[in-house]
Amino acid sequence: MMNDLLARFNKAFESKARLSIMSVLMVNDAVSFNELKELLSLTDGNLATHLRALEEQGYVLVQKQFIGRKPNTSYSATDAGKQAFTDHLNALEAFIRGGS
Repeated sequence: MMNDLLARFNKAFESKARLSIMSVLMVNDAVSFNELKELLSLTDGNLATHLRALEEQGYVLVQKQFIGRKPNTSYSATDAGKQAFTDHLNALEAFIRGGS
């Protein structure tokens, strides 16, 4: 029974950084790179690597634009990302409750 629950965990969300990124994106329409970096206390490289991995999975949408003359990159959770993250949290909750 526990192995079935473990199999429902999504490997994309195993790292603390990705779990944190998705948690922030679930409750915000869009968040800039700098806001994420500050909120999560991650380095540019670390954050970029995790965002790229989530983008490749189709869980995060990247929007690049200019605000004035400054480039601004913002991120939002896709519908697929929201569903995958919700499924992951539900599996985690079921595991914590012992499969009930």
